[in-house]
Amino acid sequence: MRILYCTRSDSPHDLRFLKALVSSGHEIYVLRLEESPTQPLTPAGVHQVDWQALQKPFQMIDLYGLLPRFAKILDEIKPDVIHAGPIQDVAALVAASGFHPLVSMSWGFDMMADVDKSELMQKTTAYTLKRTDFLVADCQCVIEKAKTFGFPPEKTVVFPWGVDLTHFSRANGAAEGKKLRKALGWEDKFVVLGLRSWEPKYGMEQLAQAFVKAAQQQPDLRLLLLGDGSQQQLIYEILQQGNVLDQVYFGGRVGLDELPRNYCAADVYVTPSHVDGSSVSLLEAMACQLPSIVTDIPGNLEWVEHGLHGWVYQDGDIEALSSSILDAFKSSQLDQMGTAARAKVEQDANWFANFPKLIDVYQSLVRS
Repeated sequence: MRILYCTRSDSPHDLRFLKALVSSGHEIYVLRLEESPTQPLTPAGVHQVDWQALQKPFQMIDLYGLLPRFAKILDEIKPDVIHAGPIQDVAALVAASGFHPLVSMSWGFDMMADVDKSELMQKTTAYTLKRTDFLVADCQCVIEKAKTFGFPPEKTVVFPWGVDLTHFSRANGAAEGKKLRKALGWEDKFVVLGLRSWEPKYGMEQLAQAFVKAAQQQPDLRLLLLGDGSQQQLIYEILQQGNVLDQVYFGGRVGLDELPRNYCAADVYVTPSHVDGSSVSLLEAMACQLPSIVTDIPGNLEWVEHGLHGWVYQDGDIEALSSSILDAFKSSQLDQMGTAARAKVEQDANWFANFPKLIDVYQSLVRS
């Protein structure tokens, strides 16, 4: 098969998809709708489409100028199937071109948040789904949302992003995690890990606020804070004003190879996100046998059961998050929760077990 993979820009998730696609033995092309801020991560064997990417975020008015250029790309490549997402921009462009078969892939936030931002977004979603041959979602709540637009459930597949269970494991990260704790002088401290992007929808400023409250009650708490984003100054100021900077380590962006040691250096993982599908970082933490503290949004509830895999608190409730951190500090059940978390992802989030489902979808659509 000749598969054209269309995405918004560039991300580690795209890289993993492309690597898996090219290893399947099919002919793979990638088209990025928007220009990447850094050099695109295109795996060997993947053909990068010669395409003049947008210099700014997509707007519906851009569609008219993009369609003739996209039609030319289709004529040159002649793909057997197109895989495209998010729904309201990348998949919408493919839908407007009239190409079939179209496999639209939700990225979680598009169907769980963006769709409700305006009437235009709702209409665009309905338009795209009506012209979609198969919908791939990373969690059941996205499928349920699609059903409200009349999309038939028999044309959907739940395909969690999944994780490499060998790479993300205690066996792979424990030794380096221990070294990291020692280097920080945190061997006898309780380490909270946060690594979501520092953007409003991920709630990292609320993690900072909750940590300040918890650390004021328990001085042995430490915060391992990775990543960056537009709220960097705000988060720093919250921690500074709370007088806890000496209890925080800012690790910046961390590559795939270094992630397991960071998970294994922590005692609990926190994702304060306001919107998500199946969070990859949550699954990675669970694979590393790390209990989690998560918001009660639908995407998280499909993975974390309160008291079994960690703690669930009401989204936006900073007091509840702070209390959950203190509960984790006092808990004697961390090992049992970590074991249950690992078992959950082994059962439902094995990347190598899940990926063949997608290839089967492509093949069935091409045959039909």
